[in-house]
Amino acid sequence: MLDELGFPPSYSVADAATQPPANSLRTALACAARGWPVLPLAPGRKTPAANCARCQGSAHSPATCECIAHGRWCHGFHAATDDSDRIRDWWKSQPRFGVGVACGAAGLLVLDIDAHETPLPQRERLLPGIPIGDHVSLNGLQHGFHSLALLAALRQEADPALDTGTLRVRTPSGGLHVWYRTAPGQTWLCSTGSSPRRALAWQVDVRAQGGYIVAPNTVTGSGRYEVLPGSATPAPLPGWLETELIRTGHQSASLPRQSTGHPTPFRARQAVIAAGAGRDSATRILAAALATIAECRATPEGASFTEKLNRAAFTTGGLVAAGHLDQHAAETVLLEASEHARPGQQRRCASVIRAGLAAGMRRPLVLKDDRP
Repeated sequence: MLDELGFPPSYSVADAATQPPANSLRTALACAARGWPVLPLAPGRKTPAANCARCQGSAHSPATCECIAHGRWCHGFHAATDDSDRIRDWWKSQPRFGVGVACGAAGLLVLDIDAHETPLPQRERLLPGIPIGDHVSLNGLQHGFHSLALLAALRQEADPALDTGTLRVRTPSGGLHVWYRTAPGQTWLCSTGSSPRRALAWQVDVRAQGGYIVAPNTVTGSGRYEVLPGSATPAPLPGWLETELIRTGHQSASLPRQSTGHPTPFRARQAVIAAGAGRDSATRILAAALATIAECRATPEGASFTEKLNRAAFTTGGLVAAGHLDQHAAETVLLEASEHARPGQQRRCASVIRAGLAAGMRRPLVLKDDRP
C-alpha cells in the first residue's frame, strides 16, 4: 500500500538513532513528488530543525530572511520546499533529519487527535460553540477520539478517526493524524496561533495554513508515525467538516470561499443577502450549504442529491434556531437552490427541505460569533 505513495516499507526501531538515514530522505522525496513541500525536523524529535546561529540571535520576519532565499532550512515550515536538489542537500548535511510537511502549501488539512487521558474540561470546551447540557452524561469520555466521535454523532456523520477512505497515521503517543485534501484556492487556519485559541473539539487540533505535520514513517525518540490500513492518500475534506471548521473560525477571513468550486446560483446568492444572515460565519455556512446543493446540477444522477439537500436543510435549520435566519427565508433559499439543481422536482424537494429544517431547528447552531 505504501509503495503507491513512494514511501519506504515499514521498519521497526527502538529509537530515532537507529533509523536508516536513506529511509528519511526517501520519505522527504516521496512527499515532495506529490507536491507536498517538506521541512527537516530535528533528529529524533517532532520539532523543526534549529535555525542557524545568525537567525537564532536576530529577531526578524521569515519573509525577509536571507537564509531562506539562499536555500537554508531556517524558520521551520516557512522554508519548506519540494525542490528535490535542495532536499538532498539538506539531508546530506544531516541524514537523520525527520520529515515535516507544510500543510497549507501542500493543500492539506490534518486532524491531530490526542489520546491524553486528562481531566475533562468545562462542558463548553468539549465542543466549542455546541451547548452540552448538564443532563447529558459524560461518563467514559476521556480524550480526543471521544470528543471527535461525539461531534460526528451530533452531526449524524461518520467518525473521521474511522475513515478508511483517507490517509490515517498513528502517532507514537497513541494519537492519530487524519489527512484530508483541501479544495484548490481554499485556505484553512491552524487551531493554534489565534487569540482566543481556535478549537474544533477537545484534544482535536487542526493542522493547516501556518503549520506543519510530521510525515508518515518519520521516527522520533518515541517511535514511528505509522500508516494505518485503508487509503494511502488523503481524501477530499468532507463537506460537514468544512461547515464545522467555518463555524469554529478555521477559515481564512482573507479568502472567503464556498465549500466547492461550483458557484451558488445567482438567485440563491441574492436570497442569502435578503435573508439577513448578517454575521460572517452564518453567511459562509449558509453559502457552503447551498453550494453542496448547487453542485449536483452537473451530475443528473448518482450525486446523492436527496442526502445533500437534507443535510443542507438540517444545517440551515440550526441557523434558524440560533436566530441567524428567518424560517421562511431559509425555506425559500433552499427551494431556489434545489430548483437550480433539479428543475421540476419542487414537490419532492420541498418535502425533504421541510423535514431537514425541522430536525435542524431542534439543534441550534451556535457560532463563534455568538460567544461572549
